[in-house]
Amino acid sequence: MKSSRILLFISLSFLSFYGIAQPTKLVIRAKAKDAKFIGTGIGGAHVIVKNEMTGEILAKGLTTGTSGNTDLILKMPHKRNDRLTDDKTAKFEASINILEPTFVTVEVIAPVNRKSSAIKASTQLWLIPGKDIDEEGIVLDMPGFILDILEPQTHRILILEKMGEKKVKIKINLTMLCGCAVTKGGVWDSEQIEVKALVKKDGIKYKDVTLGITSVDNIFEGILDVNALGMYEIQVYGYDKITKNTGVDRINFVIQ
Repeated sequence: MKSSRILLFISLSFLSFYGIAQPTKLVIRAKAKDAKFIGTGIGGAHVIVKNEMTGEILAKGLTTGTSGNTDLILKMPHKRNDRLTDDKTAKFEASINILEPTFVTVEVIAPVNRKSSAIKASTQLWLIPGKDIDEEGIVLDMPGFILDILEPQTHRILILEKMGEKKVKIKINLTMLCGCAVTKGGVWDSEQIEVKALVKKDGIKYKDVTLGITSVDNIFEGILDVNALGMYEIQVYGYDKITKNTGVDRINFVIQ
């Protein structure tokens, strides 16, 4: 009995001296620039929280949830301390046990399932034991577009003599990083986005082709006139003249 009391005393003294790690909540969100939050619908954003001093990974995972309320995020005026999110809006939430104030680095890669369009954003902050950073949490703004070339397909081989009109359709899909649709006259208006294909033949600049929105959301098309055999490269960019968002995709094809 006496030995048990001694052991308890030693344990309490140890904890009193060294402190007890406290769970501290940290909420991270990724928001597409000029758009909504990056959540489950687009595959989420990958979040890593590291101790900046030691490099130890304290938490990691994906943001999950909805992209949020369009009217609240983009159409309503906001005052200081107004929230742009609700309980369903995409987030990554971690409970991190820390003994003392800890300086951490937060890295976000999004959209994680679109490797050609994914970008990294990061920030740093102090975590204080037991002082939650929740509700809106830490919001990282992610600039850019998701841009995918749909036609021609990668390394497609075309036979020039079988191409009646000697034309190649260039077709792309363009969305915001949150997956939100780009449409003519819509919330994300195609009219303010310049989409152009920069074409090389055998490594030398060949032609530029302007792509226009079609009747289908997110789909832009243009026609490349070709008259020679060679190895072709197409690099398509999207550039929002107002918000300055950008996106790029690149493919190669062959004309024999």
